[in-house]
Amino acid sequence: MEEKEIRIDYHRKIKRVLREVGKIVVGQEYMINRLLIGLFTNGHILLEGVPGLAKTLTVNSLAKAIDLKFQRVQFTPDLLPADLVGTMIYNQKESDFQVKKGPIFANLILADEVNRSPAKVQSALLECMQEKQVTIGDTTYELDRPFLVLATQNPVEHEGTYPLPEAQVDRFMMKIFVNYLSKELELQVMRRMSNLNFRSEIRPVMTKADIFGIKNEINKVTISESLEKYIIELVFSTRNPLDYGLKNEAQYIQYGVSTRACIDLNLGAKALAFLDERNYVLPEDIKEVTKDVFNHRLILNYEAEAEGVNTLELIENILKNVPISQ
Repeated sequence: MEEKEIRIDYHRKIKRVLREVGKIVVGQEYMINRLLIGLFTNGHILLEGVPGLAKTLTVNSLAKAIDLKFQRVQFTPDLLPADLVGTMIYNQKESDFQVKKGPIFANLILADEVNRSPAKVQSALLECMQEKQVTIGDTTYELDRPFLVLATQNPVEHEGTYPLPEAQVDRFMMKIFVNYLSKELELQVMRRMSNLNFRSEIRPVMTKADIFGIKNEINKVTISESLEKYIIELVFSTRNPLDYGLKNEAQYIQYGVSTRACIDLNLGAKALAFLDERNYVLPEDIKEVTKDVFNHRLILNYEAEAEGVNTLELIENILKNVPISQ
């Protein structure tokens, strides 16, 4: 097939995936779009939202539609690293130790309430996220590709939680705020799920090979030099806001975003362009993913917290005031 036909075929498959997920999940198109961007660009996603917004259901449905192995891990204060990655167990028949692999050996990992587990568990998860490998005993095992961690946080309840290390938070490509549905969509959910006879089978309509093929197509999406420089300007405006005339923002920002933000913003914009069936990046693509890429990396000071200033407001102001390079 010609390259154009290949792209068209991939877009058809993506639409089929959305239809299959839509059999179960009502609404949440924004979350699904960002999950696909993460999946196609090797980017882990942090989901934040109150319970009951179909975060687990959406991830599970997506895994079924793409024929990927899915594992859900409930993070608790008593969770041990071995519960996540696996351990060595003694086999009495063989009189030898054998490896029992943990739930991390999957393609899609839903780390539910990830901030409820202590530092040792976070350290084990960090190795998996960054290195795509697991060390059990003296042996290191490569994780299956694609490998994606989708972690959730509850923004309401903080009792019994551990703040995630900044180094780990930075490994997430995007942080997505999952909001309530509209009245119309909520009505659809109620009608569908209150029908005790409701059943819907999700068919796998995309394979791992398709994912790798889509990654190659995203890699071919072009981004102009002026837009590459625009990404750099956005990143540096969070580090040196006064140089960009952002006087009000400067008093609230403690630390700007990391270098990973440049990379993730570039990849996210390309993936968004591809999902919109374009082979080139527009300024709007960059602006649209900036909030998701920056909001967990932009560290505010105590003054911002005291005055009720949040990161999304600051990012909106940055996007308004930083011009596109010519």
